Amino acid sequence: MQEENWCSAIPNYDQFSSVLADFDQYSSGSLSALQPKLMDAIHRFCAISSRPNVLLVNALDNSIYRTLIKEWLSDVATRRAEAMCYTEQTVLMSETISERELFGCVHAISEDGVTTSQTEYGLLHKAHGGYLVLSVTAILANPQAWPRLKSVLLGQPLHWQPSDSKAATTLPEPTPIDIKLVIVGDRALLGELDNLEPDLNSGMSLFGEFELEFLLSDALLPNYISFIKGLLKENNLPPLADKDALEALLVAGAREYEDQLRVPLCPIWHQNILAESAFESKGNAITSQHIHGAMQARNYRESYLPLRAVEDILEGQVVIQCEGEQVGQVNGLTVIEVPGHPRPYGEPARISCVIHFGDGDISDVERKAELGGNLHAKGMMIMQAFVSSSLNLNEPLPYSASIVFEQSYCEVDGDSASLAELCSLVSALSEQPINQQIAVTGAVDQFGRVQAVGGINEKVEGFFHICSHRGLTGKQGVILPKTNLRNLVLADDVVEAIKAKKFHIWSVESVDEAIPLLTGKAFRGESEKDTILNRIAQRIEEFEHHEHENPNLLSKLKNWFVQN
Repeated sequence: MQEENWCSAIPNYDQFSSVLADFDQYSSGSLSALQPKLMDAIHRFCAISSRPNVLLVNALDNSIYRTLIKEWLSDVATRRAEAMCYTEQTVLMSETISERELFGCVHAISEDGVTTSQTEYGLLHKAHGGYLVLSVTAILANPQAWPRLKSVLLGQPLHWQPSDSKAATTLPEPTPIDIKLVIVGDRALLGELDNLEPDLNSGMSLFGEFELEFLLSDALLPNYISFIKGLLKENNLPPLADKDALEALLVAGAREYEDQLRVPLCPIWHQNILAESAFESKGNAITSQHIHGAMQARNYRESYLPLRAVEDILEGQVVIQCEGEQVGQVNGLTVIEVPGHPRPYGEPARISCVIHFGDGDISDVERKAELGGNLHAKGMMIMQAFVSSSLNLNEPLPYSASIVFEQSYCEVDGDSASLAELCSLVSALSEQPINQQIAVTGAVDQFGRVQAVGGINEKVEGFFHICSHRGLTGKQGVILPKTNLRNLVLADDVVEAIKAKKFHIWSVESVDEAIPLLTGKAFRGESEKDTILNRIAQRIEEFEHHEHENPNLLSKLKNWFVQN
């Protein structure tokens, strides 16, 4: 186990100081420099003269991403046309499609008793010899258009159809169409399209992917700086004042993606935060304080539900203890997601366990009440397997247990509470109290290793806010998986409390490290007699001895029937 200092709670970009120091020297650039895999797919798609003539791009399904892809495709196609000395190719994009809009049609026009035909060209005709960018949503919304579109993509000429099937119309000869199609959509929608047309992923298409984040490095950070400068210029926003402002933006991005060394690449997220920072700066150069101000304003706007949760706990409507000791009770950490609320928030939850004589069954109340999801049930079973293995019993445990999330009235899912549930179970079995000033999060495997969980920042801050409102004692804190340290990007008030030793973060790698922090007793150990496992074993022996000396009514009846 290890108590972490405040430096672990926020990102540190000292290793990139040489790149950040040259902040002013980088020119504005494109996001394409940070999308090498997607750009490779686009280059190959443009270079291949025949099939595959469909490019599937996994990206958020909105016009901003499709516009970016269209621009990159146009740029690559233009440069290739210049290099190969042929006519520049058309690149079209449409947000919606209908059969008439896509394929065109033939109108019958009557004048002075004479009927003539008038041809209306569709997107396929206009993009002939070039590229057409479509949303996967538009295709899925018009499945009846797909067979004709597929036929064109496979090299068949496009047959004209009249605009009015009842009117007598002379149709032109079928038109050969040479086109390459780019379909953009998120992974789930592309999966639906694959179900509609399995041939797409079996030879008809190439695949590209818009990456929404990247791992910071000296090689890629300059490209990111250029992207930010280009985005500011494109949206007529004031520039970043200095490298401190860039670091503040990096911290905000690390918080967004829960990773100290990863940076988001979503242009929409960047536009929103930079626009609000520009509002804070009143049109002047954006400093780190302006970015902090924008983030604080966002948190303030979204604070109603989290503050109501805190008030319920402070008023005693929800029972959470931040001081003292209790047997079989532990403060777990949860993340609440409310439909219609922009982001999740953290909230502590009291997890309790009671023990009674039984056949060794450990009852998951959430599961039995149909309030526990499959992942939660899996975590419970793994936790039970670890406890049984640690006790090394030849017979079933002579106790039964009941574990529950107290005052929980909605579905509980995920395995991030399995460490807390295990702690409450061994506390109840050993009758060793748990320190209520410490909250716990983490998943466990069958060997007692503590594994990473999601929403770690919201969870830590949720418990901190309760402790802070009640008064920090200097002994309160959170136990979390060591593998989650990289995900910590805590709020300023939490960092200041850790720095002042008023709040603590302990990182653990195993159950053996977590139990002593909570109970003051080692979980196991050959050199120590008073361990949690020894206490549990002693209690089992006392129970079996007591049962042998004082057989219960059922045993007496069985003995009576045997003797008679």
